[in-house]
Amino acid sequence: MMFYVMIGFFMLLSWLVGRKLKSKFAEFSNMPNSSGLSGAEVAQQMLNYNRIYDVKIISVDGQLTDHYNPADKTINLSYDVYHGRNVSAAAVAAHETGHAVQHATAYSMLALRSQLVPVVNISSTLMNAIFWVSILASGVLHLFGMSTVFLIVIIAQAAITLFSLITLPVEFDASNRALIWLNQSGVTRGAEHQAATSALNWAAMTYVVSALASVSTLLYYVMSFLGSRD
Repeated sequence: MMFYVMIGFFMLLSWLVGRKLKSKFAEFSNMPNSSGLSGAEVAQQMLNYNRIYDVKIISVDGQLTDHYNPADKTINLSYDVYHGRNVSAAAVAAHETGHAVQHATAYSMLALRSQLVPVVNISSTLMNAIFWVSILASGVLHLFGMSTVFLIVIIAQAAITLFSLITLPVEFDASNRALIWLNQSGVTRGAEHQAATSALNWAAMTYVVSALASVSTLLYYVMSFLGSRD
C-alpha cells in the first residue's frame, strides 16, 4: 500500500508541475521578445556566438517536444518554438542550444549522461520484463530466487536513479547558459527576461520531481529488500 501511495503522490505532483509548466509557456507565448527573432533565429544566433557551425536546427512535430540530439548534432524545435517570436520560444530555443554548447565544449555531465543511456535502456527493459512476468507468470521469478530478482530490480533502479540525478545539473546548466546569453544579447529584456527565467525554472522542476520519484522508489526497494531478510 505504501508503494502505491508514493507512486500516486509523485504522479499527482508531476501532473501539477506539468500543468503549471504548460500554463507558463502559454502565458509567455503571448509576450513578444524584444528582438523579434523566431526560436530558430535565436538558436542560430546563439550557435554563431559560441562559434558552433556544425549543428543543424530543424522543426519537429508536437508540443514541448524540443530537444538536442548529440548523436546527429541537431537542435529539434517544435513548430511553435521554431517559428514563434515570443519569450517562450526564445527561452526554449536558447535552452536547447545550451545543450549544443555543452556538447561542443565537452561538458562532463552531459558526456556522462550520454554514456549512461544504453545502461538505462537495458535497466528499463529489465524492470518492465520483471513487472509483466510478476503479473502473468509469477512462478517463473521464484525459479531464479526472489532475493536475486530483488537485487536485479535494485541495481536497475539504481542506474535509472543515477541517470535522473545526473540529468539535473545538465538541465540547470543549459538553462543558465541560455539565460546569460538571452540577457547579454538583448533578446529578452526586463520583464521578458524574468518571464524566460520563470519558464525555464518550471521546466527544470519536472526533472526535479522525476529525480525525487526515482530516489524514493530506489529507497523503497532497498528498505523492502533489507526488511525481507530480517
